Amino acid sequence: MTEQVDLLLINPGGRERIYQGLGNELTAIEPPLWCRLIGGYVRDRGYTIAILDTEAENCGPQAIAERVQALCPRLVAMVVFGHQPSASTQQMVGAGFACRAIKEHLPDQPIILVGGHVSALPERSLREEAVDFVCKGEGPVTVVQLIEALKASETADFAAVEGLVWWKNEAVIINRSAPLIEDLDRDLHGDVWDLLPMDRYRAHNWQCFDDLGTRKPYASIYTSLGCPYKCSFCCIHAPFDAHRYRMRSPEAVVAEIDHLYRTYGVRTFKIIDEMFVLNERHVMRICELLIEGGYRDLNFWAYARVDTVKPRMLETLRKAGVRWLALGIESGSKHVRDGAQKALKYDDIITIVRDIQQAGIAVIGNYIFGLPDDDLETMRETLELAKQLNCEFANFYSGMAYPGSPLYDTAIAKGWALPETWSGFSQHSYDCQPLPTGKIGAVDVLRFRDDAFHDYFANPHYLDMVTRRFGGDTRQHVEDMAKTRLRRKLLEDQPLAAA
Repeated sequence: MTEQVDLLLINPGGRERIYQGLGNELTAIEPPLWCRLIGGYVRDRGYTIAILDTEAENCGPQAIAERVQALCPRLVAMVVFGHQPSASTQQMVGAGFACRAIKEHLPDQPIILVGGHVSALPERSLREEAVDFVCKGEGPVTVVQLIEALKASETADFAAVEGLVWWKNEAVIINRSAPLIEDLDRDLHGDVWDLLPMDRYRAHNWQCFDDLGTRKPYASIYTSLGCPYKCSFCCIHAPFDAHRYRMRSPEAVVAEIDHLYRTYGVRTFKIIDEMFVLNERHVMRICELLIEGGYRDLNFWAYARVDTVKPRMLETLRKAGVRWLALGIESGSKHVRDGAQKALKYDDIITIVRDIQQAGIAVIGNYIFGLPDDDLETMRETLELAKQLNCEFANFYSGMAYPGSPLYDTAIAKGWALPETWSGFSQHSYDCQPLPTGKIGAVDVLRFRDDAFHDYFANPHYLDMVTRRFGGDTRQHVEDMAKTRLRRKLLEDQPLAAA
């Protein structure tokens, strides 16, 4: 008989509901960061753990329930952080199906939900989902204390478990918060790579435009947690205290990269930090260590801001293997950017994008249509800026009030319509439902976003640049990608809405 595992960490899947057909080949499948971080913290304290990455292994709810039964864990932690802040809410779709399947199969199996979404909506998550507990906070401390309580007694009083949200009789109890972990190198190293299906992970298609055959092997690592900025549409702060920003040591970061490089042959990486290019000393030391290590063919992508990328950093970033930087440009309208707490100057945006490209680093421009001050004219300004910049790749998003963001609080206060399902918060789902603005409706925002995507990627100016930069095969790949038009319930229901 299999010995009981203390903790089973589950990364929920559901790509087909989140991305529709795009999830089959184009999107990344990346190692679940917070399963790793919580798992390492728990294992270091003497408990046995297992990780089930249902996204990578393509497990359905019934298969998940059967794996839980086979492992007989003392506690299941369903980890719904996602691979970026906005992904936590959409991950609730797969998490909900999985939790219900487990409870139908194993009614007495204790389950805790952990993640950004549930930290933002702890009481609602406990009431609505088929779980026993919810974590309000980042998770590791809460999970360890809960395992200790469950081992002590099946009738334990959970009042002492920091960060726990639980039922006491018919009342929802929200315990005091768990402290944030300060020593990231010691306590949040995430070194449980041996428990993950490393052969299943792959990079986004665009990261490997130079060579589409190098999407595997792939890994994501982190160098910092949190972000000091306060963008109105961002929900990153939900599981953390205020606007804390914590960094790993550069030596620990490069040691992890070295391990992945030598053990698994990984050369293609994502730096998952919400804002990697922020602290210049931190970033440059990581780059210097990578350069000194003499690694070959590294391909990193990372997030940055227009106002944190300094021209003097670019040569070192490129030498270290940073081949892509993702910039949150958001809008072509200064008025709209200011309203979203993203005060960037138009000329500065153009200058820094050109500086990055001239250093041999490709740029992903991220744009949002439907921010609170947007109208059709300002959205056209955003699309025109995107075409002018002509970044090597672009992401077009609709304005969305994610739980945990200031925009969500505004939407609730003003009675704005929100998606009826968690999948409706996904940018690529069939039932995607953006926020209306003060001047245009959700239908107009979504239609503009979808049309803008196809306009951009079919633009000869863009395609010619791709041919020069990456070759004819990549151009054909992009043209094939752009043939996939997402089905949208909102647009099917109102086909005659103004464009």
